[in-house]
Amino acid sequence: MFPGAKDSEAPVVVIDDDESVREALRGLFQSVGLATEIHGSVQSFLDAGPVERAGCIVLDIRLPGRSGLEFQETLSRTDMAQSVVLISAHVDVQMAVRAMKAGAVDVLTKPVREQDLLEAVNRALANHRARSGEAALDLTLHARYATLSERERQVFGLVAAGLLNKQIAERTAITEATVKLHRSQVMKKMEAESLPELVRMADRLARTGTNPQI
Repeated sequence: MFPGAKDSEAPVVVIDDDESVREALRGLFQSVGLATEIHGSVQSFLDAGPVERAGCIVLDIRLPGRSGLEFQETLSRTDMAQSVVLISAHVDVQMAVRAMKAGAVDVLTKPVREQDLLEAVNRALANHRARSGEAALDLTLHARYATLSERERQVFGLVAAGLLNKQIAERTAITEATVKLHRSQVMKKMEAESLPELVRMADRLARTGTNPQI
């Protein structure tokens, strides 16, 4: 099996208007254990389901209707930017630079060397797995944060801001012993093993739109 491939891996999607190319690439990817989905146009791919289902998109630059390059530039404004490998029989420098600036993993010229394509696809799938892992972590942190009481959220924010227990007690008008109790509950509910880890959690929550109350 190709390094990094899993039976449950999000599929490699091939979008190419040449049926012989589609079938050849499907055979190549399936031979190394990668789930594969093929389409003759961008619209066919979009009609089949959400874009996010793809782990990697192998996209011909020249397609009927919406071109591969135009579609890739649309994807560059989403989390899918680093999941695209562009292929074409005619690739000029300007086109390749444009695609790479828009986040393409690689731009390869047909006929594509199998090893080059597999390596590019593996990089794209690794990017997809990393994004999926980050999204799962965000969901987990938000779920943990939701279990905190209002006071615990306040203490969480103040602890993450670097205040000492005594300072938090003065700010919140509660006893230092109560601050310690809330702090302990925050660490337990957030499953943080250290203060630096708790601070990183607060930073991550803030980046995804949840600011621990201060």
